[in-house]
This record gives sequence, C-alpha cells and structure tokens, in this order.
Amino acid sequence: MWNLTCLKVLEHGGSVLRGLCRTKGRVVACVGQSHAWICSSSGNPSATQANRGLSQPPWRVLFFGSDDFAVESLKKLNASRGDGAIVDLLEVVALSSSVPVRKYAEEHRLRVHDWPDVDFSSQFDVGVVVSFGCLLQEHVIKKLPYGILNVHPSLLPRWRGPAPVFHTVLHGDKLTGVTIMQIRPKRFDVGPILSQELYPVPEKITAEELGTSLAVVGAQLLVDTLQNLPERIAYRREQAKEGATFAPKISSSLSWLVWEEQTCEEIDRLFRAIGSRIPLRTIWMGRTIKLLDFVGKCQPFLAGSYSAAVPGSIRYQKESNTLLVCCKDGWVGFKTVKLKKRLSAADFYNGYLHQSYLNKSPTQTSCQFQSYRERTQHFLKGQNAKPLQLNTGVS
Repeated sequence: MWNLTCLKVLEHGGSVLRGLCRTKGRVVACVGQSHAWICSSSGNPSATQANRGLSQPPWRVLFFGSDDFAVESLKKLNASRGDGAIVDLLEVVALSSSVPVRKYAEEHRLRVHDWPDVDFSSQFDVGVVVSFGCLLQEHVIKKLPYGILNVHPSLLPRWRGPAPVFHTVLHGDKLTGVTIMQIRPKRFDVGPILSQELYPVPEKITAEELGTSLAVVGAQLLVDTLQNLPERIAYRREQAKEGATFAPKISSSLSWLVWEEQTCEEIDRLFRAIGSRIPLRTIWMGRTIKLLDFVGKCQPFLAGSYSAAVPGSIRYQKESNTLLVCCKDGWVGFKTVKLKKRLSAADFYNGYLHQSYLNKSPTQTSCQFQSYRERTQHFLKGQNAKPLQLNTGVS
C-alpha cells in the first residue's frame, strides 16, 4: 500500500517531521543532510568534476524536453543564468521543429540539438529531462557527471508512466506532487529520488489545470535541487517497492460511457481527466454522439417522474436548459451535444427527443442512450489503484 508521512500544519511556523522540511513556505521531502560532497551518477566524482572543481553551482545544463509542461522548467532554468546564478550554460535537445520547447529555445537564442544528434563538446555537468518522450540510453547518461534529472508530476512510485496527471484526476487522488529523480537506462521513472514536494489536489480541478500548477511547482523544485545538487545526490533514496502504480497513455477508447456501470462521480472524474482533449461519447440510434459542456451531477426538479428510469435514459430539463442522463447512481447533465454539428440541449430535445420524432422512428421508441460495451479497459488493468488521500494529522 502507499504510505505517506503525515504532516501537522502549525499556524505559526513550520515543522520538520520524519524527513520532511519546509522550504520557502513549501513542504518538501528533504533527501540529504547539511554536509555532503560531490558524486557522479555512478556514486564517485569523475575526472572532469575534479579538474573543474564542480562542487557547487553554476552548472552547465543540457535540457531534454518537448511540451508546455517542460517549457515551464526551461523558463526557470533560463531565468537562473548569469553571474552568481545556478546555471552557467543552458542548451536544449528537442525532437521536432514544432514542439513548444524548441520554439521557446529559439525565441530566447538557446542552442538547440536535434535528437539524437547531440553535441557533447560543451562538457555539460548535468542533464534535465522533462516530458521528452524518449528513453535515454546509458551512454548518454554517462556523458553527464551528475547524470540526468527528471521532473515527474507525481509522488513516485505512484503513477509511473507517461500520463500521471490524467490518472491522478481519473482515480480521485486527494494528494499529488512533484518528484525530482535521477533517471536510469532501460526503464522510465524508476530512478532514485532527490526531492519531492507535496501538492493537495483541489476539488473539481481538471487534468489540464493540475498539469499547469504542477509545472510551476516542478520548475521551482528543480532549481532548488540544483542549488544543492551534490548534497541531494549524495543522500538520494531508492523508490519504495510498495505503492507503485502505472499511468499509461490516455486512449480515445476511454471516452466511451457505460451508463449501467459508471457512477456520477466516476463520470465527473473522467470528464475532468480527459474532457479537454477527448469528448465523452455514447450511442444514439446507432450513431456516435459526443457529450459536451458537462455540468456534473444533477437533481431532477420532478423526482417522481424520474424514479423508474434505467441507466442511459434521457430527460430534458427546460428550467436549466440541460440534458440529463441516468447513470448507475443518479443523473448527470450536459449543455451541448454533437452529432453532425453542435446542438444545444434544447435543440437536441426539439430535434430528436420530441415524441413526434420518436413516433416516426422504427427503431427508437424511448429516450435512451446505448452504452458502448466494447470499449477498451487497458487503462485499468493491473491498477487496482485506490485514491491517494490527504492526511493532516499526526499519528
């Protein structure tokens, strides 16, 4: 099971409990002590380090990244350059010409390397990889005396894999965070942890909103880690074997709804996890219909007339201009749907739910969506992941 150190939040001042400390008003897991010396990714100082005396910043950093989440860390590193700063040299490795990381690098005149043709002649001290999408080989890692750090938006070992933020929201976690780890070859997200920061998940937040927040948290934690890098590496800790879960990529098959099996809460979490990228879908008269502008769990105004409804049943609530759909334990609402074009709830009712239309249809005699039961369940296989709860007391 996932075990989390409990924190007692004091009104005046911070507290240090079980290896956790408060840095600049933020709760950070400290992996290290006050006296440490430089060590390479293999655990010993390299000849390059000894010759250059690399026991403190500024560092020569090689950054690997692609998306907007990665750009936030790159911005923070770029802002940390200059006299007396944390970063001396900053260069970027990008996959293609269209990714946000490359665009930012070019706009700010940072040298860009085209993966996998990386020029290591600048004698970088450390690498940073954020949302890069490629597994870095051992020979690449060994070219960097301090190895390569990864900014991962979860509390590892929970949610290893490419989509941790989506699965945090999908599974209803109350607590998440960011992990700074050293990468290892051959496997993603299994390396030793240098630092972690906890982040309570706000209610009703979307995966997109949470990702934006964690990008900012992760960027600052990265800079804090680089500030004391030799110490953090010297006292790094291996990931626990217990509590590991996998966060595979989100598939479009996940968007199909099964009204008989999914609760209001599960549909709400699903929409907040994927709705900004993949619309929720169901079947209407043999055709795919996309359900948009989700409003959450709804209470019918006339409860008696809804009591005999079966999952998939549809009602139009004129007072709120909302399309209500019955699921496993109640009703959820949508303001808009899309067949061939976008339709408001009122337009869909007038065009497809009115009794005069149903009387003309040889196959549709009731107002009901059909579940798509062949949807892939790969995202749940092997998970059995219970929500990660937030404890505020000390046992």
